[in-house]
Amino acid sequence: MLDYPLDHVAVAVTSLEEAVHLYERVTGSSGSPVEEMESQGVRVSFVGSLELLEPLGPETTVGRFLDRQGPGLHHIAYRVPDLPEALSRAKEEGFRLIDSEPRPGARGHLVAFLHPKSTGGVLIELVQKGS
Repeated sequence: MLDYPLDHVAVAVTSLEEAVHLYERVTGSSGSPVEEMESQGVRVSFVGSLELLEPLGPETTVGRFLDRQGPGLHHIAYRVPDLPEALSRAKEEGFRLIDSEPRPGARGHLVAFLHPKSTGGVLIELVQKGS
């Protein structure tokens, strides 16, 4: 059903600065400027196709994730040309939607998530690039 290209892989981290430094050393790429996404409760930086997520507090979604799981893979994101249409297709295919409507994401993109209980245990993000 989801025949979309991989956009990025996201990792939850306890320190954005330490993680950016680590992945810059590993990849030779530079980290993007840090974005604070207050609506999503995270600070974000990208190193290549890797999105690093640091929670703004322990009560946020990523903060609770880190408390339960520790640092590591948070989600996999796929690029879609039309997010509302992709959500409609996902619902028709029986995927459980966390977001029934697109919401603002990092880098000015629109995003929506599919529940991991319907995707083999992995949180899936659908991303429509901003203009």
